Amino acid sequence: MSTRKTDPIAVQDAIRETAIDGQLRLLKMPGALRHYRDLTRQARTGSDDPLTYLQSVLAVELDSRRQNQIAQRLRDARFPYPKDLDGFDFTAAPSISRQQILELAGGRFVAEREGVIFIGPSGTGKSHLAIAIGRAVIYGGYRSRFTTATLLMNELLAAQTERTLIRYFKMWSRYDLVVVDEIGYVPFSQDGARLLFQFFSELCERRSLLLTTNLEFSRWVDVFGDAGMTAALLDRLTYRAHIVATEGESYRLRQAQARKAAAAGQL
Repeated sequence: MSTRKTDPIAVQDAIRETAIDGQLRLLKMPGALRHYRDLTRQARTGSDDPLTYLQSVLAVELDSRRQNQIAQRLRDARFPYPKDLDGFDFTAAPSISRQQILELAGGRFVAEREGVIFIGPSGTGKSHLAIAIGRAVIYGGYRSRFTTATLLMNELLAAQTERTLIRYFKMWSRYDLVVVDEIGYVPFSQDGARLLFQFFSELCERRSLLLTTNLEFSRWVDVFGDAGMTAALLDRLTYRAHIVATEGESYRLRQAQARKAAAAGQL
């Protein structure tokens, strides 16, 4: 009867790997934990020196942390659905400059605390572009948060009732970019308009604001009510802001028609 000999080197490696697993968990280094065994084998079969091996382990850990951070920030941003620039048909929206949108997605306007306002009829791609830019700057290392104008107003009114406005403003100040969609679709109450004015005034030039609206600026008084307050608000919002007009027929309608035509062609 033969007995299989135990490889002492393999046993020693298993003991050390168990210890390393525990150390990496304590250090909260999941990327290194997942990949260091493969990197160790590559180093042994190749010609990597110890510093190259260590650099490789640290690189996978940093990449893992970056991916986890991006995933967390995307969840925290509360976008209603994922939209990216790759999915936007610029040929169907000739009034929109692809180059300008790509530059905005690069995030420089966030670094310089500038604003962006998409203005145009319903269905012309404003929300798609706002979400795509909001997501893009997260990949660039910033924090962004999405809301609609109506939801924001309701939360402000609730915070006022609960006497937590200061805390609410402080929460929003954590974000580098604040995206407020659909300004102009529903008129604001007097208190709601006043609180929105206060909200935007608090963030202007301290954070970047990205807004979408279906109303020309001359008609904002229709939803904010007070002409003087509306004029003051527009003065703040448009100062150092990129104004992007989305014109033409509904972008969503054209997409729906294109899908319908494609489906009919397959029959």
